[in-house]
Amino acid sequence: MVPLQYFALQTIGIPSDLAFRIALGTSLTCIIPTSLSGAYTHVKESKIDILKPGIMFGVFGIIGGFIGGNISTIIPTRALEILFGLLLIGIAINMFLKKDDTENEPKLKLNYLTAGIIGIVVGFFAGLLGIGGGVFIIPILTMLFGFTMVEAIGTSTIFIPFSSIGGSISYMLSGWGANILPYSIGYVNLVNFILIIIFSIPMAHYGAKIAYKINEKHLRILFAIVLVIISLKMLKILPF
Repeated sequence: MVPLQYFALQTIGIPSDLAFRIALGTSLTCIIPTSLSGAYTHVKESKIDILKPGIMFGVFGIIGGFIGGNISTIIPTRALEILFGLLLIGIAINMFLKKDDTENEPKLKLNYLTAGIIGIVVGFFAGLLGIGGGVFIIPILTMLFGFTMVEAIGTSTIFIPFSSIGGSISYMLSGWGANILPYSIGYVNLVNFILIIIFSIPMAHYGAKIAYKINEKHLRILFAIVLVIISLKMLKILPF
């Protein structure tokens, strides 16, 4: 949602810096109802308890999201684009190279300390980059905590609304009084918000159901391909 809004706003003449801030803030706000829709389906479909770890990470994600959202307003836009793109490429490479083990070996124990550290860090980058944090929390859960890809995706849909709330509040406050688009609260544009969630809420529910029917290897590769496309676009390598 960040790249698509950013490019769309630029095409209608919105300055680059302002377009990026609006894309970040509005995307975070859209993510809240969207991920809740997906989370509801995942909780029903999952064979393990994903609600507890999702909330554990999420409570701390609110703090990180709020801090990251505030810091993003003082960092140059191009620096954020490059950071975003490079991080996604790194995650995508890891997804491609990951072995197809039937069971992931946990390297960390899930407790309030590990959940607190990771929740704040992921929440920080989520707020900083205007994303829910799924692109970061999913590989962390699979690589460090031994979650399967589907379990990690389900848990992330619970974590994401929390981190997004913290980030959304920071973008609303930091953009308060700025000369931006009509029908906006700070850097959150309500027109974009409504247009996006009309489609994103039902599609998140549908996507969550499909996740349990797709081979895990194929799901991981699909996830990695999407990350590569987004990252190359943010780095201005792709022409479209």
